Amino acid sequence: GCSSLSSLVIPDSVTSIGFHAFEDCSSLSSIVIPNSITCIGDSAFYKCSSLSSLVIPDGVISIFDSVFRHCSSLTDIVLPDSVTSIGDYAFAFCRSLTNIVISDSVTSIGRGAFLNCRSLTDIVIPASVTSIGDCAFAACHSFTNIVIPDGVTSIGDNVFSGCSSLSSLVLPDSVTSIGNSAFSGCSSLSSLVIPDSVTSIG
Repeated sequence: GCSSLSSLVIPDSVTSIGFHAFEDCSSLSSIVIPNSITCIGDSAFYKCSSLSSLVIPDGVISIFDSVFRHCSSLTDIVLPDSVTSIGDYAFAFCRSLTNIVISDSVTSIGRGAFLNCRSLTDIVIPASVTSIGDCAFAACHSFTNIVIPDGVTSIGDNVFSGCSSLSSLVLPDSVTSIGNSAFSGCSSLSSLVIPDSVTSIG
């Protein structure tokens, strides 16, 4: 809630950023995170609405829940190879986010991870991902293309709900179930390939 804090350099001696550390620092536009950081806690940058770009250091393993939620000015971000999971609502309501690079080491994308990232046009999900949470890409209105990797076994509830620009999608043979309202409101979806492996549709 330090609403007048505009920039910050974290020294190399720091190894972790705690829960809610910079929550609602609405003027924070620049922050330098050193390579010594290995952990960024839940909601650490929640509602940092002026933060436009950020470099996550190589030592960080997990992007925890709601870390960048409501960072409405964040435009692009690169996840280092060290990151293995993206938490629930990690980038939810990052409405200016146009580009994100997910490393090949990521195995799970949490519930609502990219909810309402309305400027995100496409995303590459690496083959390492086996789990995509409910509502993960819901209300990504500009989404035109996405490739689901072969390791994913289920499409959860509301995963693509409200993706009104999504025009086509091929589900891999690994998928066995499609959740409730998975494609609700996908008004441009003209082609959907559902494999024989699917045994239930919500």
